[in-house]
Amino acid sequence: MRKISDTIARLSALRAQRPTLVPGPRGQDRLQALTDFGSNPGALKGRFHLPLDLPTNAPLVVVLHGCTQDPAAYDHHSGWSQLADEAGFALLFPEQQRANNPNLCFNWFEPADTQRGRGEALSIRQMIEAMVLAKGIDRKRIFTTGLSAGGAMATAMLATYPEVFAGGAIIAGIPYGSATTIPQAFDRMRGHGGPSEKELQRILRHASDHRVPWPRISIWQGTADQTVAPSNADAIAAQWLAVHGFDKKRPTHSETAGRLAKRVWRNVRGEAMIEINMIAGMGHGTPIRDGLGSPGPFMLDVGISSTREIARFWDIDATQTNGSMRSNLNMEGERPCSRSSSPAAEETPDKFPTPSARNISAPGPESGPHGIQAVIEDALRAAGLMR
Repeated sequence: MRKISDTIARLSALRAQRPTLVPGPRGQDRLQALTDFGSNPGALKGRFHLPLDLPTNAPLVVVLHGCTQDPAAYDHHSGWSQLADEAGFALLFPEQQRANNPNLCFNWFEPADTQRGRGEALSIRQMIEAMVLAKGIDRKRIFTTGLSAGGAMATAMLATYPEVFAGGAIIAGIPYGSATTIPQAFDRMRGHGGPSEKELQRILRHASDHRVPWPRISIWQGTADQTVAPSNADAIAAQWLAVHGFDKKRPTHSETAGRLAKRVWRNVRGEAMIEINMIAGMGHGTPIRDGLGSPGPFMLDVGISSTREIARFWDIDATQTNGSMRSNLNMEGERPCSRSSSPAAEETPDKFPTPSARNISAPGPESGPHGIQAVIEDALRAAGLMR
């Protein structure tokens, strides 16, 4: 059990690191409001984007932003609407509200918001159904992706509504059901404790009555992520590999190109069903490449467009040759991959910002019983864990 002094120090650091909203770039909001999509028990908002020439029975991608972000900013920096226009698919952006979470984080560890038929998960499901009915979406080609808290919420949607999704992509996320309390959430993000692989698999199987087929999953993680421990990528994979009938220790394909190391598990037809993409030296954020999207807070230019690679994994991007990583990376490492020069790009867009040694200090004179309680409560509110 963590010592109370350590917990207080971590919470005090959170208080000092209250994040600010990353607004959508002025003049770059390409999204429309989605209204009247159901009872909305999670009290979320919805935004969407449709290409001008959206074909009949087009795919739909549900994009879940990270903490302190909004849909317009995430879309602009990730390049999703740009790719949607090129490839011909629709986009849905559920949007968190401050009344639900002060830091605009999806409540990924709250059972009331991450169970089938409840809270935020049901609100997102209602948005999807509204898009299907109003926009003529192909029900067999619905996908979801998200970053950080949005990635953790994407795992919740895939687990609770697996029959809805053909695939998902989790960027710096957390396995479904691995945390249901505040202390657990802190620990899981840092790779501490958590359910065993068998328990994670049991949690997934009991999240719905679904049996087959299961969504295909693409996992993305930076090896230098100080907010979500890289071990979470393997934990997410382990949770899903079992339902697909794969052996975690025996990927069918592995390759390394520059900073990107990829492991792939394919079915008997040769289709990639699970993949893990580890990016050496990358911190916490969505990997992008100049030309599709743009660098920004938590949107890291590492020379790899996860947006395009995810769409290829789902087989909804036919704008370029669909093959291995060679299209985005020189296999001999001739193309340099530079990190964003902006310090903001390595900030922490999460419900639980990572404390650093320089801003953890001992409680001051006011830290008697009431002072400590006030510090804890203020820090919890700053972290979005107390209303």
